[in-house]
Amino acid sequence: MTIIQQVITIAIAALTNFATRWLPFQIFTSDKDGQDELSPFIKGLGAFLPAAIMGMLVVYCYRNINLLSGDHGLPDLIAGLITVIVHLWRRSMFLSLIVGTVSYIILVNYIF
Repeated sequence: MTIIQQVITIAIAALTNFATRWLPFQIFTSDKDGQDELSPFIKGLGAFLPAAIMGMLVVYCYRNINLLSGDHGLPDLIAGLITVIVHLWRRSMFLSLIVGTVSYIILVNYIF
């Protein structure tokens, strides 16, 4: 790939990324009294989708666990439990995800 092709590729990727972030706000905002406000449909999606996505991630993470084959699944369940406990304790999604991820890595690499 030449330098020009690389620059064009990066520019296309940057514009595409920008468009996917900018375009939904342009499509789904309603202009009332000169103020940009999200439509009720999008507000409803914003209230519903985070919990639905987290539920899908839990199902995705635990879908292939076989508890009957040795110690497989125990690090996953322990790290998940630690994540839930930290989240209930601190109510911080970032902290609970970091602590859960680090605990899983430690469990897999050093304990099991």
